[in-house]
Amino acid sequence: MKKVGYNPDKILFVPIFGFEGDNMVERSTNLDWYKGPTLLEALDTIQELKRPSDKPLRLPLQDVYKIGGIRTVPVGRVETGILKPGMVVTVGPTGLTTEVKYVEMHHKALQEALPGDNVGFNVNNVADDPAKEAIDFASQVIIMNHPGQIRNGYAPVLNCHTSHIAVKFAELLTKIDRRSGKQLEKEPKFLKNGDVGLVKMIPSKPMVVETFAEYPPLGHFAIRDMRQTVVVGVIKNVEKKDPTGAKVTKATAKKGAKVAKATAKHCNMSQ
Repeated sequence: MKKVGYNPDKILFVPIFGFEGDNMVERSTNLDWYKGPTLLEALDTIQELKRPSDKPLRLPLQDVYKIGGIRTVPVGRVETGILKPGMVVTVGPTGLTTEVKYVEMHHKALQEALPGDNVGFNVNNVADDPAKEAIDFASQVIIMNHPGQIRNGYAPVLNCHTSHIAVKFAELLTKIDRRSGKQLEKEPKFLKNGDVGLVKMIPSKPMVVETFAEYPPLGHFAIRDMRQTVVVGVIKNVEKKDPTGAKVTKATAKKGAKVAKATAKHCNMSQ
């Protein structure tokens, strides 16, 4: 638990025996030595997290379906922001701008989808902070179960939201004290089991990631190698690519032209 940043003193450890139901809903004489809450009581103490609906939209796509008569239907989970019919959205890392025609969940139409909702939506236009392709990103990592030494050039598969893409450890920037967070060594030659460090990473394919501070669901990752999780980390900084020449759908362009025309007319009337 400590390895991945949890404080055991602040975590409830609740012994249960599911087969007999001991300490799940009611206390059991088989666990007289235990004086803490039952499992149900412990669950009741969990505070609901605030949904980050006030942030710009981020929705990692899980799949895209082609349905006759409805056209393209992307499917995914809203992580931040709100998705509504009629919204203009940008798809990263391609930079394609398009309009959302409708939103549905469990085959029922929604007026808006909030963080945590798994939805499908029909796209046929952009946010204040659109998703962009990452050129590189700096991450704070914890080396957990790697049997050897991790050096510059290490290129494992990184699992972040719905992306599974190989990344290169381009530069080991610093080695960090896991307790104080202070820098122990600049540009270390390697990181080994138990070490914490700041690493510059470069994805091998177009990829969208965000900083953990701004978009937590898109800012943490795990790296698996040799059939086990060897590294976990959070993204501290992202250098993003400007999507020059990104495509805009015809419907979006038409909608944008109408808005521009209406704005110009309003300005002329005001004058």
